[in-house]
Amino acid sequence: MEPEQAVWKARMTDIAVQKAGQSGAEARIVAVLGRRSVVLVGMMGAGKSSIGRRLAARLGIPFVDADSEIELAAGMTIPEIFARHGEPYFRAGEARVIARLLDGGPQVLATGGGAVMDAHTRELIAAKGISIWLKADVEVLLRRIKRRGERPLAGHLASLLPLREPYYALADITVQSREEPHEDVVGELIDGLAGKLGAAAGTVP
Repeated sequence: MEPEQAVWKARMTDIAVQKAGQSGAEARIVAVLGRRSVVLVGMMGAGKSSIGRRLAARLGIPFVDADSEIELAAGMTIPEIFARHGEPYFRAGEARVIARLLDGGPQVLATGGGAVMDAHTRELIAAKGISIWLKADVEVLLRRIKRRGERPLAGHLASLLPLREPYYALADITVQSREEPHEDVVGELIDGLAGKLGAAAGTVP
């Protein structure tokens, strides 16, 4: 290991220890994670943003929402992008933004529902991140989307889900998103990350 890499890893470990939660699992996860991102995938309404923010807070690393970054880069909302330029234009921009964001880890990165349909994006996520599928039943998704208002493609959710699920299922970890306190789901995410990364109690990052 190069000296600067060793210094960087030590610094990240120190930060993780300072910010970690009660069990210490968070510190071990961040130490093993290195510069990779925790990438949340799944359908609109799965809770990627709300749960992702809580997960990032537990880990002591930044939270980034890809959809918000796309809107910032485009200077317009996602519905406006769809209306003015169409879905292919949006997907091309989405792929570029996610590729850029994946160079900014460690972080928790929430992706849009269709992001993993792009093969290159899937390859980048696999190379630079640990992916988690927030899986939710269609009834739960529809209730949540209805509460928050219309989104592009929301009316096609029932037909999109079976097309996208095989790609979501390629994620490193799958956790069920359900109508329970978000902190319960975050706890399962922490457990899943610790197991996947070999950062469970008693292991050395």
